[in-house]
Amino acid sequence: MYLTKRFFLLLAAVVLTLGLGYAVPPLFLWGKVMLALLVLVTVADILLLYAVGGMEGRRACAERFSNGDANEVNIVLESHYPFALSLTVIDETPPIFQRRDVTFPAHLPAMGSSTLTYTLTPTRRGRYHFGHIRCFARTIIALAERRYTLGDEKEVKVYPAFLMLKRYELLAMSDNLRETGAKRIRRVGNHTEFEQIKNYVKGDEYRSINWKASARRHELMVNVYRDERSQQIFSIIDKGRVMQQSFQGMTLLDYSINAALVLSYVAMHREDKAGLITFADRPDTFVAPSARPGQLQQLLETLYAQETTFGETDFSSLCVNIHRQISKRSILIIYTNFSGMTALHRQLSYLKLLNRRHKVIVVFFEDIEINDYIRSPKTSTEDYYQHTIAEKFAYEKRLIVSTLRQHGILSILTPPHMLSVNVINKYLEIRR
Repeated sequence: MYLTKRFFLLLAAVVLTLGLGYAVPPLFLWGKVMLALLVLVTVADILLLYAVGGMEGRRACAERFSNGDANEVNIVLESHYPFALSLTVIDETPPIFQRRDVTFPAHLPAMGSSTLTYTLTPTRRGRYHFGHIRCFARTIIALAERRYTLGDEKEVKVYPAFLMLKRYELLAMSDNLRETGAKRIRRVGNHTEFEQIKNYVKGDEYRSINWKASARRHELMVNVYRDERSQQIFSIIDKGRVMQQSFQGMTLLDYSINAALVLSYVAMHREDKAGLITFADRPDTFVAPSARPGQLQQLLETLYAQETTFGETDFSSLCVNIHRQISKRSILIIYTNFSGMTALHRQLSYLKLLNRRHKVIVVFFEDIEINDYIRSPKTSTEDYYQHTIAEKFAYEKRLIVSTLRQHGILSILTPPHMLSVNVINKYLEIRR
């Protein structure tokens, strides 16, 4: 039980009246009457809170949160009092959020219920622990309030951005990925995978006529081709120290994991097989490519536990592992980061080796803060020096793209928040 601010304001008025009573005697009598009334009303308020009814409450939220997305949390309150209540509700959110704005005022009708809703946006994967719901109830008198401890403690797991995945799933079902920024890629040339032989009809290409089959059937027959299917798409994620850099609260590793999950879904929707490799100073995780229904869940569970390390990335061990485990030509999408040309040259020979047997796409990140600084005004000689250095870093990023292109290696230089869309666009471009 707690006394409210209103009680102490009234008590201060009573004390002031009693004090003035020494100078004006009638006020002393009024002060004693006010004090007696205050005590009686406060006791009545306490009896209403503790002797008449009670209340219940619970927290309703998903068992799994989506990393980087706004996840909804509902607090459901039910009153067993025959009169309305004013409430102050405090939810004990996981400490990692450092939230100070989870105190909600609320009004609960007599024998009624109310639902409070707010959102949490995690920026790290892992286990998050919710505490209890603390609820402070007041009657219309509001001289005292009763504290209720409601709900159970709850633990939720924060997974890669599966809410984003559900959005892409709905768009992919309607073949409307362009709403996310994915481009429509024009088909060029003939399809590459043979499907069947059929009778010639007006409008079929003469180049697709199968002369041997036509001679056997004594009528024109044509070959039918379709898009090449069941390609192997590997998302290869670097977990070294270069992926610990953060942008808007999320590390580059988390952005890469989210993009790999979305790309895997889009690839499987187009009947390709999605696989996963993670590595740092040595190969870590290998998920064989597949298009079976449970593959996406396996990728989600595997990506949930991935963490960066402080070690240097070893591309040589990655090459050895890929050559040993992947025999079929595949599309390898490598999520990494290069600080400059020196970092690229250390790994370029291994990227060229991988590109001989597979189609390699190197994904690395544009530094948004450096670009913003370059566009900022210069007011002093020191600013000019610092802008020149910043422009050098930005130029080296573009030079990395040019160098990779010269060696026949595709690359994507992307801001972190545009990673998923840019990777999907590049995949669709290659896929066509």
